[in-house]
Amino acid sequence: MTIRFAAIGINHDHINGQVNCLLTENAEFVAFFATEDDLAADFATRYPQAKRVDDPRRILDDPAIDLVVSAAIPAERAGIAEAAMRAGKDVMLDKPGMTTMDQLEHLRRVQAETGRILSILYSEHFENRATVKAGELVKAGAIGRVVSTAGFGPHRIRKAERPAWFFERDRYGGILVDIASHQFEQFLFFADAGDAEILSARVANRAHPDRPGLQDTGDAHLVAGDVTGFIRVDWFTPDGLPVWGDGRLFITGTEGAIELRKYVDVAGRPGGDHLFLTDRRGVSHIDCSNEPLPYGRQLIADIRDRTQTAMPQAHCFKAMELALRAQSIAEGGAAR
Repeated sequence: MTIRFAAIGINHDHINGQVNCLLTENAEFVAFFATEDDLAADFATRYPQAKRVDDPRRILDDPAIDLVVSAAIPAERAGIAEAAMRAGKDVMLDKPGMTTMDQLEHLRRVQAETGRILSILYSEHFENRATVKAGELVKAGAIGRVVSTAGFGPHRIRKAERPAWFFERDRYGGILVDIASHQFEQFLFFADAGDAEILSARVANRAHPDRPGLQDTGDAHLVAGDVTGFIRVDWFTPDGLPVWGDGRLFITGTEGAIELRKYVDVAGRPGGDHLFLTDRRGVSHIDCSNEPLPYGRQLIADIRDRTQTAMPQAHCFKAMELALRAQSIAEGGAAR
């Protein structure tokens, strides 16, 4: 059985990772819908096998399409996911999968009612080979029991290149929802936890007064059982860095520690996917650039077999719930 998929909404470049992880596993990309002609032209050149359609219903009403992927404007993703699930499709969203708590709870109900798969591709985990390798090492007991994690997600802003919605709080969801959902997901994963408590959270606009809707920095402190976590994200990657951000993850265990330099080893080894393991035997560097990325293969198997091997459904939703809770705490209001 060949899985056939289509895209609705291509506003974020993450759509390319979503599509490619499926194409690598021999899924068939058949159609896409986008309202923006400039984005559609570039996308069609990259993926000529997919036909551009003029109405998303042409995708939703096609019984031969199994999966809908979307990297639409963040505030619009929940509506696309609901429509797809009610049309009998499984769904893979870019993060954030939703921008309000109401959207989250609604999608939880729709997913339960329809029995469809709703997966969020947290790319800093599932498309990062060093993170996948770290998961294998932690599961194997390489650093003992996890005690704490610290995740850092700096990004380059490229302000002149960004669309208007990027600076509108209600459309992108706030910095802890938009960026830090990656780090919340990784905390749950490495803590092997089903839930967590947000101890503190902050957001601010420190350097962009001309864009009052932008939050350019945010942090959060959380705990799950006896595992603590710290998260910091920002839009302050300097132009001199050769990649978009020096994403880092520190995992401390009772018998060792892991540090990930996901995208660059500053002034050191070339390329990304660097893992440093420290244990009783010493310090070692593991080049993870050839490690497999199983998410696409697992998701395709889940669609065929109705299983949850790529990502448990509860875990998918809980990561976004934590991000939304932290965003609400940071903004000093009720959950939105």
